[in-house]
Amino acid sequence: MPKKLISALKAVLCLLIWPCLCLSQIDKTKYITIYEITPGADAVCLTVYKGVKIEKFPLKVVDIIRDFEPGRNAILVMGTDERFIHTGPVAGCSGSPVYINGRLAGATAFGWSYSKDPLYGVTPIEEMLEAGTYMPEQSQQDGIAPAQNFSSPVSLKTAYNELLSCRKNPSAGRNGLNYLPCPIATTLPQSSFSDFAEAFDSLGLIPVSGGSAGRLAEYADIPMQPGGIIALPLVYGDIELAAIGTITEVAGDKVYGFGHSFLGQGQIDVPMATGYVHTVVASVIRSFKFGQSIDIKGALYADQSSAIVGTIGRKAVTIPMHIKIERFDDSKTRTYDCQVISHRYFTPLMAATCIGGTTKMLGDLPTDHSIQYKTRIGIKGYAPIVLENFSSRVDIADYLADSIGALTLIMNNPYDRCRISSLDFEVKILPKTAISHIWSFDISDVTVKPGQTITAKTTIEAYLAGHKTYKTEIKIPENIPEGNYKIIAGGMDEYLQFATSAAPYKYTPENLPSLINIVNDIGNAQANNLYIVMITPPGGIAIENAELPQLPLSKAILLDSEKRSLPTTRTVQWIEEKIPVDTIVLDARELNITVKNKK
Repeated sequence: MPKKLISALKAVLCLLIWPCLCLSQIDKTKYITIYEITPGADAVCLTVYKGVKIEKFPLKVVDIIRDFEPGRNAILVMGTDERFIHTGPVAGCSGSPVYINGRLAGATAFGWSYSKDPLYGVTPIEEMLEAGTYMPEQSQQDGIAPAQNFSSPVSLKTAYNELLSCRKNPSAGRNGLNYLPCPIATTLPQSSFSDFAEAFDSLGLIPVSGGSAGRLAEYADIPMQPGGIIALPLVYGDIELAAIGTITEVAGDKVYGFGHSFLGQGQIDVPMATGYVHTVVASVIRSFKFGQSIDIKGALYADQSSAIVGTIGRKAVTIPMHIKIERFDDSKTRTYDCQVISHRYFTPLMAATCIGGTTKMLGDLPTDHSIQYKTRIGIKGYAPIVLENFSSRVDIADYLADSIGALTLIMNNPYDRCRISSLDFEVKILPKTAISHIWSFDISDVTVKPGQTITAKTTIEAYLAGHKTYKTEIKIPENIPEGNYKIIAGGMDEYLQFATSAAPYKYTPENLPSLINIVNDIGNAQANNLYIVMITPPGGIAIENAELPQLPLSKAILLDSEKRSLPTTRTVQWIEEKIPVDTIVLDARELNITVKNKK
């Protein structure tokens, strides 16, 4: 029997048999199973409502729901404590251990939107203890990720938009059941999340500005224990983004929490820390714990439907991230050094959020502004991505599209699950708008002969800066055939749109090194250039992304055959001139010329 088939059968048998083994082997002196629980039974819940103090909250068992989800059961409990009644279900209580007759029954895990009562669904402890016991050989990168198409010309803006539109779960309906969301404790302004609100919501994450872990050094020695806060720092250091939940059980060096998945990744590598609660904010929509992380104690390794599981002492792989911000209205340059988790979806999302927050630490950007930026993405074993460019449009969207789009493409490439070794972002914000439109576009002669030099004159109208005229010379090729030809004047966006359409093979990667080169080329196409392009006749063929422009016609016909394994493309040729104009040209103009052999 083939080894792969044997492995598959073993995996199936493990999945079928393990629940029965787990149930029979569970320590019934410590844990109580759903078969021993009856409606109306008294219970208590351990959780933190303030500081780090673990408190007991009385509960009543409402009922047992078998097959609540395929292969899943649930215990319904109602809180009877006045604080539970006041707040209703609380985001951040995910994982709060529930005890019946002194034995652990499970963890609070879900509730209902707009619920008037503190009604919680509890994930049974026997299901939670199964988490992490069977882990297929897969990468933690195999979970949620933005869709990317590498079979056509890549686009930084498209990659960024795919990141923003990627969703884990749709939002629940008004009366729908929800697994309890996790508050995201952050040192960033609340406005940092406006562009990413739907993405965070779909992940069950509620961003809440909190405080820095460095201010709670006196609590660094607090152990991880049932009912205590478990914080998952997605970013930590000078910037913090940490999900807040509750520890259900600690067995040796293993820590169980949440009673549901965090990101639904299967295998995962995220730091695991203790936490502090400032208060519980009561809300008719969703009450939540307002808190922050304290001290990293280990790392998660399993993120499954019934629980998250981590190991004390384990160290997660993270990426050093440096952000430097200069604002015209700030007397000093601000720098932020931190660590971000390594994940093909969450690394770009967290980096974008951090950049958005740090650029707006002193408030939103003025209507009139421009941004000079430099981005460096270190890639272990490969050349880095280094982008230096300029933007001056709505907020920082163009800057993020280039920098985070590049990061998204590299981390989601199909060629090599490469490791990002460093992230460096430098941003300088200036108090002026630098955009322009083409006012007029003229050429010195519309009927020319081969070898002739003509002058193109472009006048641009810049915002609050009037008109400015730029001239450049274009030499008509000596061997150009007679006919009509097009000359285009436009900005960077128009130029890239033309180039990727005319020569898609130049922007379609074949491997990771070619992808890195393409991203560097696109990201460094200067936004404050005016591009003048004259399209000339096709002059050869391209095999994959290699051009053979001077190939004799007889050989080109032989290579351009459907019987060949490597496809070929007729190359489009053009002459181009780049003129620095210090503004971003937003449109394009075109003119036609006629080439004649004059005698």
